Amino acid sequence: MPRHSEHSEQPEQPEQPERGSGLIGTVAGITVFLAFLLFAVQLLVNLFSASVVTSAAYDAARRVAVGGEHPPSAASLAAVEELARGLIGTPGDDAVLTWDLTDPDVVALRVEVVNPRVLLGGLGGALGFDTVDRTVRVRTERSQDE
Repeated sequence: MPRHSEHSEQPEQPEQPERGSGLIGTVAGITVFLAFLLFAVQLLVNLFSASVVTSAAYDAARRVAVGGEHPPSAASLAAVEELARGLIGTPGDDAVLTWDLTDPDVVALRVEVVNPRVLLGGLGGALGFDTVDRTVRVRTERSQDE
């Protein structure tokens, strides 16, 4: 006669009312993680755009400042603006470049560019990531006649 032990039988598990509750916490955690990741990516895109726009604005203003003619001709300004738009890249196609040549010793250039967006539309503007606005001032160079 086979022996059955009392310990070999599994007791019935009571119903688990919290079944699936780990799924809700996991989904919430992944959502928060992805939101922070998206914010970090937008921040990096904004920093890169600001750096590129500042560099392009400085290069354009410097070219006008050392160009020799003051005030520069419309053709030379157009050529320098085209160079700046090319340095900025795709967002430079819609960039607004405003020259201030009222002071004969200073060339000032203001560049406004709409940032590429990774975040949702409303969040980018609220965080200040929607545009890059830079003003660069460069002193004009003149040769000294001796």
